[in-house]
Order: sequence, then structure tokens, then C-alpha cells
Amino acid sequence: MTTRRRFLTILGGGVVVAAATGSWALTREPTAARAPWAAAGKMVDGDPRTRWLSWAILAPNPHNRQPWIVDLRVPNEITLLVDLDRRLPDTDPFDRQITIGLGAFLELARMAAAEEGIALDVKAFPDGAGTAASLDLRPIARLKVMTKEAAPDPLFHHVSLRRTNRAAFDVSRAVSQSDLEAIAAEAIPLRAGFTADTTEVARLRDIAWRAMVIEMNTPAAAIESVDLTRIGRAEIEANPDGISLSGPLMEGLAHTGLLSREGMAQFGSAGHQAMMDAQKPQFDTAMAFIWIATEGNDRLAQVSAGRAYLRANLAATARGVAMQPFSQALQEYPEMASSYAELANALAPRASDRVQMFARLGYAPLPAQSPRWPLATRILKA
Repeated sequence: MTTRRRFLTILGGGVVVAAATGSWALTREPTAARAPWAAAGKMVDGDPRTRWLSWAILAPNPHNRQPWIVDLRVPNEITLLVDLDRRLPDTDPFDRQITIGLGAFLELARMAAAEEGIALDVKAFPDGAGTAASLDLRPIARLKVMTKEAAPDPLFHHVSLRRTNRAAFDVSRAVSQSDLEAIAAEAIPLRAGFTADTTEVARLRDIAWRAMVIEMNTPAAAIESVDLTRIGRAEIEANPDGISLSGPLMEGLAHTGLLSREGMAQFGSAGHQAMMDAQKPQFDTAMAFIWIATEGNDRLAQVSAGRAYLRANLAATARGVAMQPFSQALQEYPEMASSYAELANALAPRASDRVQMFARLGYAPLPAQSPRWPLATRILKA
């Protein structure tokens, strides 16, 4: 029987790593699933709009679900739709986080077009969002090519290096006040709050971790993440979305039976506890926090939050600062209500505000690119 200690020893660099060397190790990375990063800026079927969209598909989004579909059938327009099969009904029951991810996509598309001097008029929810608790088949946004020119955005030059960094951060390096101010200032069209105060950071680390514990011990929420976990190159390249565990170490653990979705889903087991323990360093090493709130919580506010988060993430990248969202305490399922209230009390937004994004900052080596579906798979077929 695999003990929790043995699992963590191997996860930290034991016998599997020693065995995972040579040519076998070199073939374990999901290279094909990362190909869209190298393809960014290239056209599909001779359509210049696809150059912008090839960048937009690299936007951050919850659980890397990549919930976007684009309709290009009207000349000089892009209609953005949501793939309803890529929702997260248990952890994101009202599609708030999915909408934020779509907002990030829109901002990146706008920036990519502006890099060519082309202005896009972006109208979110042109047919209305309605009052339904979830998204539907109505367009998320319509982007129209304008005759006026657009000025390039300096942040666009950092897109290829933007990452969500889940590594342990360097606790010997503080994030400077000047960097935090510069990152927050780019969270347009919103304003971002931030702190690097050690007492406040410690408090926020604790709130965030306890929210993660709640999520990992709420069956529906935890299973949703487990079901979307892709282990090893073959699974990731077959479905280049969701939560990816790649590389020779992860493949070695999977081959030996030490890492499996079944083990992760067995509450109270050594495997389940080890999975939680493996994530704890992310919370213990947060060196600063940034958050984005909106006045109200309608769909337009959520889109704005996505655009603002994308810009803040790029601004952090420009300064060599790593960034990772902590979304657990912001989620709307009943078990998380007390955590959201505690976090909101700590961040102290205005009474009418809704905290949309909450992320840690620090320093860590640049990770590999996240997997992506090729743009051609995200274009609506007539």
C-alpha cells in the first residue's frame, strides 16, 4: 500500500525521477499540446482575423477549459460564443469565472489587432445577458474591425512569456511596492488592490488555504477538478485542456500506480491527503497579493474583470513577477460562503463591490506553456 510519506518522497524527487532519465524522459513532454504557442501570429485559411485569435487563445481561463468559440462568417467581424460543454457547474455554478476567462480572451484579441494598427470595437453581450444564472447561446461579444487606426499596447510584447505559475515562490525575495503599483495600474478598466505587508499576507495565505481545504473536501467540487485532470503526455495531447500533470515524474508516478484520478478522488486516503500537501507550498510562499473587484456582479462587470486581470498578469510578466490566481474563496457554491465573507472582510472592498480575482505574487522559475487546443478547433463550422 502506498503511504502518504512514500508518495511525497517520490513526488519530491525520489526513485521515479532517478529512473526517468535518458531518451524516455525526453519524450514525456506534451510538445504537440503546446504547439499553439509557437503558432501564435499565424493565419488559418488565409483569414487575417485568425492572426489575432491565435494570440487570444493563449489567455488565462479557469481550469484551462478554453471555453471560447468564434464565428467568422460575417466579414470584418468576430462573434465570440461560449462552449457550454466547457462550463464548471460545481465550482463555478453561475459561470462567473468562465465569463472572466472570456473577458481575458477579448482583451488579448484586441491587443493583437492593435499590434497591427487595427482597432476593434468590442461590444460585450450585444444581444443581452438576460437574468439567467448561467450563460447561454447568445453571443458573449461582437468585435468589429474599425476604419480608424489603433496604437500598439506595450504589454502585448509579454504575451509569449505569460504564465500561471503554480511553483513554490522564493520566500527570500519580496515584491517591491513599485512593482505592485505598476502591476495594479495596468488593471484597466478597473482598479486593483494589493498588499505585501507581511502580517496581511500571512492572514490572506491562511484564508486562501482554508478555502482550498474546503474545496478539496467538498465532493462535487473536488471531483470536478479530478475529472478534468490530465495525467501524462498521451492524455494531455488527447485533451489539451483541464489540469495538466506532465513530465517524466508524473508519468512515472502514474505508471507505478502512485498517481491516479481514482486515488485523488478517494477522500480521506493517503493519495488524497498527499495531493493536498503537494499544493500547500503554493499558499505558504505567497509573497504578495493582488485583487480585482467590480461595482456589482453582472456579466459586463465579469468581462471587465477578465480584461483587467489579463493586463495585470502581463504587467507582472514584464517585471519578472510570477502570478497565480487563488479562486477557491471566491466561488459561489454553498460550502464556500463563509470563506468568501472572510476574504471580503479582509480585503475590505466597498459594500457594493464584488471581488472577482484574487492572486498571489512572487518569484519562481518560468514554467512550461500550458496546453492549448489549436485555433482551428475553436472556429465555428457552418
